[in-house]
Amino acid sequence: MASFNKVILLGNLTRDPEVRFTPTGTAVASFAIAVNRRYKQGDEFRDEVSYIDIVVFGKQAENCGQYVGKGDSVLVDGRLQQRRWETDDGQKRSKVEVVADNVTFMPKRQGQGGGSAEGGYDAPPVDDDIPF
Repeated sequence: MASFNKVILLGNLTRDPEVRFTPTGTAVASFAIAVNRRYKQGDEFRDEVSYIDIVVFGKQAENCGQYVGKGDSVLVDGRLQQRRWETDDGQKRSKVEVVADNVTFMPKRQGQGGGSAEGGYDAPPVDDDIPF
């Protein structure tokens, strides 16, 4: 049976990327993003937030470490991966994370330091009241 493993997420970094290097010199960046889902319950809107761990390798990892930080928006395109391990006291653990094939840096909103004075451009205003 065929299978398909593809993830596309748009979210904001919850912390600065942590960049490390493998023994062979390959850069590995890890960070987490917050992905919101807005829905209507009764007469009011509610937000449901999911925190997703991301891992990216190579030049993209170096670029993430250099150009994005906590609060920045990124579009992540990749696959799900489950890691399993056993702790020192014998407990089995597992974790699902996204291994990114591509990380696209989204334009910064006004007030996030991405104005034209820094060489970027001002993104159009975003209407946060639109349910997605």
